[in-house]
Amino acid sequence: WVDDSMMDDPEDKKPDDWVEEKRMVDAEAKKPDDWDDEEDGEWEAPMKDNPAYKGEWYVKRISNPAYKGLWEAKKIANPEYEDDDAVYKYADFGFIGFDLWQVKGGTIFDNIIITDDKSEADTFAKKWKALSEVEKAKKKEEDDAKKAEEKKDDDKEDDDDDDDEEDKTESEEM
Repeated sequence: WVDDSMMDDPEDKKPDDWVEEKRMVDAEAKKPDDWDDEEDGEWEAPMKDNPAYKGEWYVKRISNPAYKGLWEAKKIANPEYEDDDAVYKYADFGFIGFDLWQVKGGTIFDNIIITDDKSEADTFAKKWKALSEVEKAKKKEEDDAKKAEEKKDDDKEDDDDDDDEEDKTESEEM
């Protein structure tokens, strides 16, 4: 099986007079009179565009006689096939799984609904919103209490540090 619809022409050859060099040394350039090899280095003639350069040479492409088109699997009739519009429907879902890749751990998924009834989804969304607001309020209370506790601990540690400094100055005075 041949995948390429076009191929290089085997009879096409690069012309003998084809020029490969894009730039060439300017033969008319001369070393300046005030050029000093010790100060300026060895003089090199400047380069100029080659007028005979026509670009890179590519082999001519022709249609591939062995190409038969894109490959497709043969389609054969299946006498046992029956079209089923409800193949995706289940009477009851026992479980649902998510395969996730997370950078930050600790994400929890809950309150998942699978339905095709808009009114059921709307009712569920209202119930979820009320529950979510209660959860957010409780979380805020817990976070505030935790911050207050941490602040008390920090203040207590700061007071302890002051005592240590007083002990040092007293011992130095003696």
